[in-house]
Amino acid sequence: MMNNLFSIFDPSTNLFNLSLNWISTFLGLMFIPYSFWLIPNRHYMFWNIIIYKLHNEFKNLLGNSNNSKINGSTFIFISLFSFILFNNFLGLFPYIFTSTSHLTISLSLSLTLWLSFMIYGWINNTQHMFIHLIPQGTPTILMPFMVLIESISNIIRPGTLAVRLTANMIAGHLLLTLLSSSTSNTSSYMLVMLIFIQILLLILESAVAIIQSYVITVLSTLYSSEVN
Repeated sequence: MMNNLFSIFDPSTNLFNLSLNWISTFLGLMFIPYSFWLIPNRHYMFWNIIIYKLHNEFKNLLGNSNNSKINGSTFIFISLFSFILFNNFLGLFPYIFTSTSHLTISLSLSLTLWLSFMIYGWINNTQHMFIHLIPQGTPTILMPFMVLIESISNIIRPGTLAVRLTANMIAGHLLLTLLSSSTSNTSSYMLVMLIFIQILLLILESAVAIIQSYVITVLSTLYSSEVN
């Protein structure tokens, strides 16, 4: 019996003082066996279509497709999308730890990307980064306030990315846990209703897993395009 509602997100499974729950982060590799790379099949073709669509969209978001600096940059964000998508989906299976429901994973991803964008932008495009702090057409008297507001909004970007992903993963799992914990003393009619509601919630959570991985990746791509 869990001590509190949030204990379902606590990585307590361990062996030799090593947390086994975090192994779920690497289970996505099981979905990419060598047969997918060497032998064309339906899984390979379907995933290739998704990657091709994402590549074209991220290339448009990054800017000029003829710019040699962004060639191959889209695959960074495609890998990020795949990683988050696999982990979000794995969390919907019973007894598999949802690593993306922890800030340890989501903040590590967003903070690393944001720092790399900032370091690259301030070293290579310093003037552009200063110009970006003041939107075009800002009155002179408001310029100090705009610099402060833009600086704060820029600094909190990795936190908002991480909290958005974590909160959405936690919210659905908490709701499923609350519904499942209330089925012990219910009638058969209510039990059927709760099972039906949980099936609908699982479908909703599957959609959320896809949408959140896409939103995080698109926002990261937009942040990257601002430093060029």
